[in-house]
Amino acid sequence: MKLLRFGETGREKPGLLDAHGVVRDLSSAVDDIAGETLSDTGLARLRGLDTATLPAVDAPGRLGPCVAGTGKFICIGLNYADHAEEAGMDVPPEPVIFMKATSAICGPNDPIHIPRGSEKTDWEVELAVVIGSHAKHVSEVDALDYVAGYCLTNDVSERAYQIERAGQWTKGKSCDNFGPIGPWLVTRDEIADPQDLAMWLTVNGDTRQNGSTRTMVYGVAHVVSYLSRFMSLHPGDVISTGTPPGVGMGLKPPTYLKAGDVVELGIEGLGTQRQECVNDK
Repeated sequence: MKLLRFGETGREKPGLLDAHGVVRDLSSAVDDIAGETLSDTGLARLRGLDTATLPAVDAPGRLGPCVAGTGKFICIGLNYADHAEEAGMDVPPEPVIFMKATSAICGPNDPIHIPRGSEKTDWEVELAVVIGSHAKHVSEVDALDYVAGYCLTNDVSERAYQIERAGQWTKGKSCDNFGPIGPWLVTRDEIADPQDLAMWLTVNGDTRQNGSTRTMVYGVAHVVSYLSRFMSLHPGDVISTGTPPGVGMGLKPPTYLKAGDVVELGIEGLGTQRQECVNDK
């Protein structure tokens, strides 16, 4: 299934994309794409619906973030060997964990807000994992059983805030609209192998990233198991798993986003995003 949320910011409704590409309103079946809906039982109930009887949404308008009720937005840094190389950093001996504030979450096509005074706002196409059920001390063998599905995200980053200022990476990752997710949550049964997905990103039509989840250092199952040793994972938590090479910081010379730029990105089977860059107010 491809689950989504549509409507104005803060007033999104739950929906799904049917086999014919039609958005169907799920409001009569669930309150939102969150909580128990993300469990195996909740997803099985949605699969049992006759989608043809659900109201069609002729003009869904804005798509919101594809999951609601996210308590944690966890990111994995330097998780592609070729990206670590372009950043001039060693491949870490275990996953690098940092947090992105949940207030950064926005819809897949909402604008990127360039923070006031920013000169180093950057892009990162990433595979995101959405947790479906409570996970604590889970084995790598069982880890994917706790995943509701996968989605596309752009881990927008302000490199000066992230690297050149004191403290941790979080402040360079958490500005408003730095976390677009969607367009839809694709349930795990539709993704045969999360470690074999092509991914790409363009800026103003020029290809910047063209990679694959095959080059991840630590795969999805390992990451979910690893994180569950240090914190409980809950339904709706989002894990962004790292980016391949081609980020602005790694170009020669480094190149960053400015107002008027257009970023487009996609992952095989997970849809695409399009963001226009605007100066933050």
